[in-house]
Amino acid sequence: MPRTRPADVDIVYFADCAARSFFDQVANKWSVMILTILTERPTRFNALMHRLEGITHKALTQALRRLERNGLIARRVMVTSPVAVEYSITDLGRTLQVPFGAVYDWAIHHLDDIEEAQRRYDARAGL
Repeated sequence: MPRTRPADVDIVYFADCAARSFFDQVANKWSVMILTILTERPTRFNALMHRLEGITHKALTQALRRLERNGLIARRVMVTSPVAVEYSITDLGRTLQVPFGAVYDWAIHHLDDIEEAQRRYDARAGL
């Protein structure tokens, strides 16, 4: 028997909501950083690896595949020796520049506040 949804719950909170899938697929630290780098210029895989300190080969590959699948980046195989792959942001991906830029600016502006809140929380929690 199908489960009925409560009328007073916003659809965005349902497991099958496309927005939830978007957040899972795109709104994570690596995806945001990759898109930010690609707004500057098309970039090869190894250059992305070097710029994104701490990312693993596997994590970068997975993030790039998700972004490509969602239409936010394009992948181009370059016939060179050795073969290289270059990624570029799509027009759809560029539409995220303003909201992601706003979140980045907010984080930079409130970094001291966030760190202070973390210190207070850790002190209360005995961490």
